[in-house]
Amino acid sequence: MAAVSRLHIKQDVKDGVWKGRGTACNPPNRFEHARVEAFDDGWTAPEEESQPRTTLIRDATKSVISRNDSPDLNFDRSVNPYRGCEHGCIYCFARPSHAYLGFSAGLDFETRIVFKPEAARLLEKELSKTGYKVGVIVLGSNTDPYQPVERTLGITRSLLEVLERFNHPVSIITKSAGVLRDLDILSRMAVKNLVQVHVSITTLEPVLARTMEPRAASPARRLAAIAGLAQAAIPVGVLASPMIPGLNDAELESIVEAAAKAGARSAHSILLRLPHELGDLFADWLQKHLPERASHVLSLIRQSRAGALNDPNFHTRFQGSGPYAELLGQRLERVVGRLGLNQERMKLDCGVFAAPAARAAMAQMSLF
Repeated sequence: MAAVSRLHIKQDVKDGVWKGRGTACNPPNRFEHARVEAFDDGWTAPEEESQPRTTLIRDATKSVISRNDSPDLNFDRSVNPYRGCEHGCIYCFARPSHAYLGFSAGLDFETRIVFKPEAARLLEKELSKTGYKVGVIVLGSNTDPYQPVERTLGITRSLLEVLERFNHPVSIITKSAGVLRDLDILSRMAVKNLVQVHVSITTLEPVLARTMEPRAASPARRLAAIAGLAQAAIPVGVLASPMIPGLNDAELESIVEAAAKAGARSAHSILLRLPHELGDLFADWLQKHLPERASHVLSLIRQSRAGALNDPNFHTRFQGSGPYAELLGQRLERVVGRLGLNQERMKLDCGVFAAPAARAAMAQMSLF
């Protein structure tokens, strides 16, 4: 397997590529019958093009906790303060979910960001219900809770404030160093065993990272985030994901080693998933940036997905199947064992949850 550092990524690509964006394509929404297609009307004068800007759209949702019963996941509920993600990761499995909002999985996904300004109030309302049964809430199961817009909107922080007041366990998934902004809340929750963080690192190569994940934190910043969390005694692990056969999979061990050195206590990985429109988007990205390697990468993906670019089936969709996928799993197991990671499952405490009003009432009763 060739080392990723030897990959020659085309830096002079202009046509069909927006600087700072994962893709310039906007494939049709799979739920709509009407489609808009480009048409050459014979005029030779070029139309003016401008860099696409990010548009923020308010979400008027009435609830904020999403439930799932997937056998592949170790959690049954999550909260996503944003829909769409400005990080623009070309491989993001959440891209097709933008179709449910009437948008495209392509450029729309990273430029039309739906935010939930009432998320904290709605979460408090749901946690206060009499019949609510506590379970770990995952922040960032679909899109990153610390994407760039969080710096100004602060919705994720407002959610953490609610969770802290309720003594509610939370697990965070991010590829942003922005998580360090909330060290004050996370540190207090960690003392009560109420929080864990998983930092996603796909590659240690800055050029490849900037091309695949144009607005996400650099690999060095993500390692620094792991170190900062570990120094604050906040349980932190690394997600070496997604592994892309023939592209970044040669880095699996080095990613885990670097994360462990920074303070990660666990390491996990999943294979690249390409549901719905994402297969064509990723193939287009390969042709534009790594044309000499595109067919090889796609071939290896098919070898790990029973001949297709995607496997939607439970139990195999995350890890893949076949010799190549099995080898990746064995390599992860070896490096995790060698470094002494995953020794203890980070199990959060669900037994101290209580609504603030109920705790206040109990404290009042204790005075008598």
